[in-house]
Amino acid sequence: MQLSPQQIAERSAEAMWARDDASKWLGCALDAVGPGTATLSMIVEKHHTNGHDICHGGFIFTLADSAFAFACNAYNQLAVAQHNSITFIAPGRLGDRLKAEAREVARFGRSGIYDVRVTDQNNRLIAEFRGNSRTIEGRHFNDEA
Repeated sequence: MQLSPQQIAERSAEAMWARDDASKWLGCALDAVGPGTATLSMIVEKHHTNGHDICHGGFIFTLADSAFAFACNAYNQLAVAQHNSITFIAPGRLGDRLKAEAREVARFGRSGIYDVRVTDQNNRLIAEFRGNSRTIEGRHFNDEA
């Protein structure tokens, strides 16, 4: 039986999540995944705040990067980041629920481009992230029947 694209995305995410200690340590939740898409969220806790008493940009970047990772790995092909950039729009604050929604812009050859929008619980834009992926050798799970 051949798996649907959604089933492939879900199985790939399940395999990745089992080994993703960084996202779990950050406090992320994997909310949704699909072919070329993923949504992760986290609550800003005291240990996420910096000297300005706002969410440290590195944690916001990590949340966005993790959503990007699940989106670009949704095809049962191992994919890694080739280049990422982020623009911070507004601060995340203690107690905010930040949500990172990744979507595929283009996939060609071994490369992909993904945009990630990070918002808070009021749908206020916190950051815009763009990730470029590159597939490498390997699979997340054995898909041979």
